[in-house]
Amino acid sequence: MKLSRRSALLSTAAAAAASLTTRIEAADAASGLKGRIRHSVCKWCYPKVGLDDLAKFAKELGMSSIELLEVKEIPTVNRHGLTCAMVSGIPGGITQGLNRLENHDQMVEWFAATAPEVVKVGCENVICFSGNRKGQADEEGIKNCAAGLKRLLPIAEKHRLTLVMELLNSKVNHADYQCDTSKWGVALCEAVSSERFKLLYDIYHMQIMEGDVIATIKKHHKWFAHYHTGGVPGRNEIDDTQELFYPAIMKAIADTGFKGHVAQEFIPKRSDVLASLKQGVTICDV
Repeated sequence: MKLSRRSALLSTAAAAAASLTTRIEAADAASGLKGRIRHSVCKWCYPKVGLDDLAKFAKELGMSSIELLEVKEIPTVNRHGLTCAMVSGIPGGITQGLNRLENHDQMVEWFAATAPEVVKVGCENVICFSGNRKGQADEEGIKNCAAGLKRLLPIAEKHRLTLVMELLNSKVNHADYQCDTSKWGVALCEAVSSERFKLLYDIYHMQIMEGDVIATIKKHHKWFAHYHTGGVPGRNEIDDTQELFYPAIMKAIADTGFKGHVAQEFIPKRSDVLASLKQGVTICDV
């Protein structure tokens, strides 16, 4: 039977996709990981471990990313066959964010210059922040953040990048931060209504602010582009020394069909920090 050109192209694409899946599964099998969760780690949690050394360890462990790096750092992890699942560097940081109109020009200038460089190093997600309230009403914060994002999103769309706002707690670590509940973050996503803007659901932070982690993931997962871990209380190892049961949380994430990364973002208490990282990845490998 003679295939049409369209059928032939579809068959070729399907074969390529099947080949990629086979290679990924083979890599996971070689590393001993199950492959339902793509593993990343935040470099800032390991200040005494060089980036080269952390990348080598992460690669051997079967991880695919080291994150919260600036663009200039990413070629180092690329050399180890890793990516940076969440790129850092937007002006203003956590406290001076998108909820202030006066910050937008600088952010647009930075993103226009940086977006092509992000693409060159093979990355897709760039982190952003709401900023602190400083007396601002939540409704005004959503309005201002949406205005800023609508200036940034044409750049994101041009380069096929996603801007990802992190949910952080304002009780313990980031007093006065505005994007401190999933309700506020989802309301902003709905106001912006773009596939190029989503949320980073930080499990540690949201356990502190609102709990109900698994139910929230099931309800709002379409808005979550990325996840972070961390033990509660204390933001240390995610084992049985803390109150969250990460295997069940990871299963809930995987069951949504999530294809992004889950990053370990706990601060190790033990002296062998890389052993703690390995333990965290093992716990999350469901």
